[in-house]
Order: sequence, then structure tokens, then C-alpha cells
Amino acid sequence: MKNLLRLSLLLIICVLANLAFGQIQPDSSKIVRIETLDGNDYLGILVAEDSLKIEIETTILGKIVIPRTSIKVMARVQTSDIKGGQLWGENTQATRYFWSPNGYGLKKGEGYYQNIYVFWNQASVGVTDNFSIGAGTIPLFLFGLSTPVWFVPKFSIPVVKDKFNLGIGALTGVVLGETNAGFGLVYGLGTVGNRNNNVTLGLGYGYAAGQWASTPVITLSGMVRVGPKGYLLTENFYIGVGDEYVAIVMLGGRTVTKKVGIDYGLFSPMSNNIEKFRAYPWLGITIPMGKKY
Repeated sequence: MKNLLRLSLLLIICVLANLAFGQIQPDSSKIVRIETLDGNDYLGILVAEDSLKIEIETTILGKIVIPRTSIKVMARVQTSDIKGGQLWGENTQATRYFWSPNGYGLKKGEGYYQNIYVFWNQASVGVTDNFSIGAGTIPLFLFGLSTPVWFVPKFSIPVVKDKFNLGIGALTGVVLGETNAGFGLVYGLGTVGNRNNNVTLGLGYGYAAGQWASTPVITLSGMVRVGPKGYLLTENFYIGVGDEYVAIVMLGGRTVTKKVGIDYGLFSPMSNNIEKFRAYPWLGITIPMGKKY
């Protein structure tokens, strides 16, 4: 249990060190990434363009001309996004950790569907660049049980671009088939760092059956990018009442492609009443929807 906690703290320290010493300032070079309708990707320097075609110079193919009618996506690329000759594309899963959100938000038109352990289902979409809304459920009606459903509105407030974001949101829901069964959580959080490497401190208050919790839930989470498709994640929860406390420590990774993101790791519950270390596997998938670039 202590080892897992130490690893989580070490990951957060690595994120902070990366933010402090590993920043690369972007320049104004004309590097572009082009994805064509037939699925090919090209990375090169923009040489010329007009209303009919784009000409770029690539490392392997030299100068090539691509008709605009065959281009699916064209995006500017900063030199800081190219590492070891590979393009580290946009983080399509940048707004959350394993489960909890951070201060960044979905852009307008972006969305995702998230599934955890098969039963947890949630979908979210960016209404604007600063506001998103989502809904979720655990379909227990399949087993003849009462089914929880919930909504997750979230505001994202950029304070310093790509350095510090605030987030305000809620999870509010009901259990279908039950009376006086409302539940939820309201929260505020601050995220230090960019969409690839960041640390988030959050504070939230939960409620159930019309009663608010008397003490907050505190979260400390971190994300660091380790490759074109790979990330390390940690997500930690703490709630204390007097001399009693309950905490959950989570540590693992994420692999992201254009079509799916896979989260995996371990989580360990901790409290005054748990004497033995126990760790359980975590597995979730996320499928991006809507605008991806």
C-alpha cells in the first residue's frame, strides 16, 4: 500500500519537474500534418499552397503535391510536438484521468464515450470550448435492480493558456425506481500544466438522499506523456472525518490511438480499518466522437 502511494507521489513529482524544466517553446515554422481521404499521413514543411493544391517537403519523399480535394485534415504542427522524428499528436483524452476530470475541457464539437468495467457508461460532448455536458448510467435494470442515471455539466476556465486552468462542475443523478434517491457531487479544481503533462488538485462535496456531506473529498491527480501514444496516470482520493479517513490510490497508464483510448492500472483502498494491502485492477476504454482535430 505504501509502495503504491509512493509511486503515485513520485509520478506527480515527475510531472512537476517536467513542467518546470522540460518546457519547449513553440516557434512559428511552417510544419504541417496532412491526412488524406485514403488514410495516409504526411508530415512536412509547407512550401506552397493555392486554392487547388498543397506542396510540402517531407524527409523521406522529398517535395510532394497533394490536391486539396483529397485532404481530410490539415493542421499546423509545432516543433515541440516532434520528438525523435515522431509526431506526438494532440492528446485526445486530455480532459480527465482514470475517472475524475481536470481543468481542461472538451472543445466545441468534441466528445467521447467512456466504459469502465463494462457496466459504467458515460458520454460527454463539448457544447462550447468552455462548457461540456454528459450523461451516464449503470444499467442494473438488466438484472432487475434499480438503475442509477446521472448528468455531468462542467465549466473550464483558462486562466493562463496551457499553464493553469480552473474547472467547476457537478455529477448529479437519481436512482430510477427509488424514492428520495438523488445523489451527486459538486466540485472545483485547479490544473497546473498543459494538456499532456499536468497536476490537478480538486475539492468536492457529495450529497445523497437530500443530505450533504459534512467533509469534502480531496483529489490529487497527475498525467505525464511518455510517448506518441502513451501516458502515465495517477488519481488519488481522500476524505477524513475526525480521526477516521478513507482514501483510494490509483496508478497506471493510458494508450491512445485515433479510434480508442485504453486505461489500465491498479487501485488500492486505504482506511483506518484496512490492515492488509489490497490492490485491484482497473480497466476502461474511451472512444472519441465528433471533431477530433
